[in-house]
Amino acid sequence: MSRLRIFDENDPATPARVVDEHAAISAELGTRGIRFERWHAAVPLEPGAAPDRVIDAYRRDIDRLMQDEGYRTVDVISLHPAHPDKEMLRRKFLNEHVHSEDEVRFFVAGQGLFTLHLGHEVCEVLCEQGDLIGVPDNTRHWFDMGPNPFFVAIRLFSNPEGWVANFTGDAIADSFPRLEN
Repeated sequence: MSRLRIFDENDPATPARVVDEHAAISAELGTRGIRFERWHAAVPLEPGAAPDRVIDAYRRDIDRLMQDEGYRTVDVISLHPAHPDKEMLRRKFLNEHVHSEDEVRFFVAGQGLFTLHLGHEVCEVLCEQGDLIGVPDNTRHWFDMGPNPFFVAIRLFSNPEGWVANFTGDAIADSFPRLEN
């Protein structure tokens, strides 16, 4: 189940608010400029479907975002618990960073934890199958796929070279909960 927990940046132990209904999560994040949508496949997908088939299943929504927001490329990333580099990949995303473009992820399967540092609050967004999150450029955030990652995600980019992070050097991410899967 998707979930939003909102913390004061100085109190990582106690969320000030917890929201677990999709429309309410979308509304709450929307007031902060964060896109949160629910997508449904146009055709059934079998486990292990090829990336082209995954993209085709969500083509209508992908094309809408590409047209509305100017994204230029799309791809599919897949990670499973037996991946030999899972620990290194997890560490890569755990520190607070920003991007010069939006970070847009749609979870076809599995889950991931996006944590957004917005002013004096921290919004922890557990994304699961069917969730799309759009983190605007220059938004401080980090991502945790957990010690046993499992997800298939569609990524949209403005920059054809893809994901480029600029780390803030702030250690705040070390104080907040991690995804335990």
